[in-house]
Amino acid sequence: MTTVLTGAPRLPALLARGAALSPFKRPRPDAEFPQTRLVLPGVRVDPARLAAYEEVCGFPSGGGSVPVTYPHLLGFPLAMRLMSAREFPLPLLGLVHTSIELTRHTALPASGTYEVAVRVDRLEPHRRGTEAVVVTEVRSEDRLVWESSSRYLARHRTDGTAPSAPSEEPKPLPAVAEWEVPGDVGRRYGAASGDRNPIHLHPLTARLFGFPRAIAHGMWTVARCLAAHGTPDAVRVRAGFRAPVLLPATVTYAAGDGRFELRGDGRLHLAGEVYPAAS
Repeated sequence: MTTVLTGAPRLPALLARGAALSPFKRPRPDAEFPQTRLVLPGVRVDPARLAAYEEVCGFPSGGGSVPVTYPHLLGFPLAMRLMSAREFPLPLLGLVHTSIELTRHTALPASGTYEVAVRVDRLEPHRRGTEAVVVTEVRSEDRLVWESSSRYLARHRTDGTAPSAPSEEPKPLPAVAEWEVPGDVGRRYGAASGDRNPIHLHPLTARLFGFPRAIAHGMWTVARCLAAHGTPDAVRVRAGFRAPVLLPATVTYAAGDGRFELRGDGRLHLAGEVYPAAS
């Protein structure tokens, strides 16, 4: 079923609803989930929000096109509407973004008008709980210009039958730069993106979900790496968020042969790859 919206959902209200319903959710991979495809036409990029996003993620400003990861923000309110619904079986509070695969088919002008569509594609078992796979599509004049598939994990007890994580990590890439990540980057990125999950905002709220300190958004880490890496207009990106970046942090950005990584304190935080896509 497709539902066409007349305006962007209000994130504070959705987050509040999702938080209120979270204690009553009983996640499992075979649960029913909303089958609705939400569509929001006539989406325009807010210049002030774009500028804040570019600054916190390290993208150059005023380039005329939005950064490769920015369309994720355009679909985020729709994803939150689906995942905060009573019918969505995973608790919104503590939900962790574990990976993203995105394809940008062409550059997206910051002055453009877009149609954004989001749906929950499926639920899958994970060794630590249940993942929801959320698909976002962005169109310009009926042409698909950007698409992504994101996985969001709700941690809970499992029966141990889900596939295990790979036992070996790839050989580390050569270091390119060392970054000091400030303690407020979660709040700054949250203000620019609208993603104000409490695990990213303050140590106290992060501890409620098992983290000793606030953690950086996964989408900030991949955006920061891609800002340093660079991408062609038509590009595919795959990124897996391995270990959280506890804030504040000192991290090492590494890259080579179309791959990139973010490491710190002997841990791999993020691993991804960039390769050209047909336009």
